[in-house]
Amino acid sequence: MAAENIICFGIYILVALIMFGIGISQQKSKTPVGFYTGEKPPTGQELSDVTLWNKKHGAMWIIYGIIIAVSGAAGTLTGLSTMWSMVLLIGGVAAPGVLMICYHHHLVRLYKQ
Repeated sequence: MAAENIICFGIYILVALIMFGIGISQQKSKTPVGFYTGEKPPTGQELSDVTLWNKKHGAMWIIYGIIIAVSGAAGTLTGLSTMWSMVLLIGGVAAPGVLMICYHHHLVRLYKQ
């Protein structure tokens, strides 16, 4: 296994750990969390259930971290051809990001009054 593969995998694990941290901090938050960097989080009065809002947003980030770690492992440690490893690596980051945006909008419809 090449050193660059190990370094790449290490970077993916570091990013996955950051996503885990975001998810855990959101799940433990007592005030409503936001999703987008520039988005102002809703107030507690705007949500029907702040606890579930935070838990579901946190779970979404934790799952994203798992997907990043798995795609990093599959893309760098399996010995696939460069093209297929890039598909796994990019797909494991970009595709879930789009799904997370859709899920966030679903949660807005569910919990925002």
